[in-house]
Amino acid sequence: EMGVDRLHHGFWKYFDPRHPKYVPGNKYENVVLDYYRYIDREIGDILGMVDDDTVVFVVSDHGARPMEGGICFNEWLVREGYLVLKEEPDRMVPLEKVEIDWEHTIAWGEGGYYGRLFLNVKGREPQGVVAPDDYEKVREELREKLEALTDPEGRNIGTRVFKPEEVYREVRNIPPDLIVYFGNLAWRSVGSLGIGDIYTFENDTGPDDANHAQEGLYIIYDPRNRQDGVRQKMRLLDVAEKVLELMK
Repeated sequence: EMGVDRLHHGFWKYFDPRHPKYVPGNKYENVVLDYYRYIDREIGDILGMVDDDTVVFVVSDHGARPMEGGICFNEWLVREGYLVLKEEPDRMVPLEKVEIDWEHTIAWGEGGYYGRLFLNVKGREPQGVVAPDDYEKVREELREKLEALTDPEGRNIGTRVFKPEEVYREVRNIPPDLIVYFGNLAWRSVGSLGIGDIYTFENDTGPDDANHAQEGLYIIYDPRNRQDGVRQKMRLLDVAEKVLELMK
């Protein structure tokens, strides 16, 4: 069911008084709550169709939260001297449309719900400049600076920065060198250049006023083993563990 996800991104500012774009009494104020009621009825219909030998899971792969704005990742890297351009764009353009001076570039970033930072490593990238011996030093330097980021009023936004190997036991494909949760996901990562500021309150890929969150939903309905209450610190992988347990 993708409706809930799409609704969060498109309508969060209409129902949440904490959102910076919220306007009291707007005509969409009850849209999200009404949709959740609809989903609840649909789940009720499903439960009415299954027998007592059927266990039903309601699971999300992520949560949702209000989004305060965007951090223009590559604009910040340019201003900090890590990303060097041959020519500054005069309008908003994606990174791939900009001519980069790779011989003097240390890092670049990708946008999205969270930021991905890549280092221009000598021997790994075609025009790498970061010596392998300096790799960890540069990563730590960038992590420290990113975690010190403030909002336009000078308040630290609580950015969290991870090394992929700290999060994943096995890293596949081409991992970034750092994973960045701007404002712990209260701010999204904007990869475009030419915005003229490191802060933006309009998304570069279309209207979006919510971001993903770490805390998702995990509900089990087992007619033969009814358990009420809430369990904390569950993980998405616990779903697989429970399914395997039921299949024994």
